[in-house]
Amino acid sequence: MHQTPDPYRDIPLYPLVNPRSIAFFGASNRFSAMGTNQLNSVLSLGFKGKIYPVHPSEATVLGLPAYKSVADLPETPDLAVLVLPTAIVVQTLEECGRKGIRHAIVVSGGFKEMGPEGAVLEQELVAVARRYGIRFLGPNCLGVVNPHHLFNVTFAVFEGRPGFIGLASQSGSLLTQMFRYLEQFRIGFSAGLSVGNEATVDIVDCMEYLAACPHTKVIGLYIESIRRGRAFIEAARRIVPHKPIVAFYAGGSEAGRNAALSHTGSLAGPDRLYDGVFRQSGIVRADTLTELFDFCWVLGRCVPPQSRRMVVLTHSGGPGAAAADACSRNGLSLPRLNGTTREKLRPLVPSTGSLNNPVDLTFSKDPLEYFSAIPKVILEDPDTDGMLVYCFAPPKNMQRIMESQGLSLEDIDKLTEAVAEEIAKRSSGLAATLSKPVIGFTYQSSEMPIIRKLLENGLPVLPSPERGARAMAALARYRELAGKIGNQAG
Repeated sequence: MHQTPDPYRDIPLYPLVNPRSIAFFGASNRFSAMGTNQLNSVLSLGFKGKIYPVHPSEATVLGLPAYKSVADLPETPDLAVLVLPTAIVVQTLEECGRKGIRHAIVVSGGFKEMGPEGAVLEQELVAVARRYGIRFLGPNCLGVVNPHHLFNVTFAVFEGRPGFIGLASQSGSLLTQMFRYLEQFRIGFSAGLSVGNEATVDIVDCMEYLAACPHTKVIGLYIESIRRGRAFIEAARRIVPHKPIVAFYAGGSEAGRNAALSHTGSLAGPDRLYDGVFRQSGIVRADTLTELFDFCWVLGRCVPPQSRRMVVLTHSGGPGAAAADACSRNGLSLPRLNGTTREKLRPLVPSTGSLNNPVDLTFSKDPLEYFSAIPKVILEDPDTDGMLVYCFAPPKNMQRIMESQGLSLEDIDKLTEAVAEEIAKRSSGLAATLSKPVIGFTYQSSEMPIIRKLLENGLPVLPSPERGARAMAALARYRELAGKIGNQAG
């Protein structure tokens, strides 16, 4: 198991996200049951700790010895997971408290989100938790995924890799739906927490945990309402100068407010109010779920630009013009390259190309020059703060050239991979060395050799020039917000 520093272990939610042992309520040998699915998720990721299924009649559950009650367990587990009928949740949490369990995930629904009667039942649940000093996620949540700890208690099998995006979400299933989505870009979660009704653990608590988490480079928030406004702003302002936060707010419209109320029983506020809260907090706001993860992606991979002066590099006029237009619409400027830079570029750019901004080769004879030598010259320009580069490198073209040289199919495949790997290493190394952001954009599949290798080597390649430009603008926005908060604190 990964050894972590003591200050991180002292964070209140640490045992909830990094348990060494689990008491599991609600799993059985009936494979259609929600609890069974969730216990299967824990097992399938290879959790290294101890698991104690609690079941009133089964001797074993999914091959694990089962116990008739929590009182029968041979030790006091770090965490209890409750996937039970609503009517017995309060009683079960009471039994966990008597056993000495101090952290829980209450997946069960039927509480505040269902109306007044459910709200009363949730108050009883909170009263039990306070009596025993229990912190629990939920109720009405899907729990936690922590790939670095091989821990996934959501209902979906984890499909992905340990990553750097920490997500706190007021939607549970959103978390699980992002497993495969992030994997296509070769990124993943450091940890994901589904907060549900936030009875004793809310989104502010999750922010504090993710701020301390050494695996988390950027914090993402899916928000339908904020209960503790002042605490939220204060926490964010402490975190943002050291770690970016991106938020998507889903309750701004009347339809969104109604959905939030039925979803988690929360009352959402006007969109303009939340816009002001995010701005005051230093949080980068995303307008869509797609943007939430695009922004988290680039903020976790790229250094923010010193200002908004960008260069677009392309070997196709149309995508380059689209990128230039998107930059302008998102508050990024495309300054003319200075004379020294233009002279350095001249021998690298065909006579039919353009040394304006966008730098447009019209045709690229050497992909190594396009992805390394040319970007190096551009990024060394003191008037350039970042670059968007169009990534179009169809492998069939490279293979056709190799075929003409008499290479076998096996050799062609190996050489294609080797060229792609060399291009990716040079590109990612260049961005790191010069401390300026480079964002790729493409219309090609993420499985194309060069795109795949760029992603694996840490260079963000977004699926359109518009998304690339908005992500670059988010990087610039973070620099401005963090700088402002830092100055105010100073």
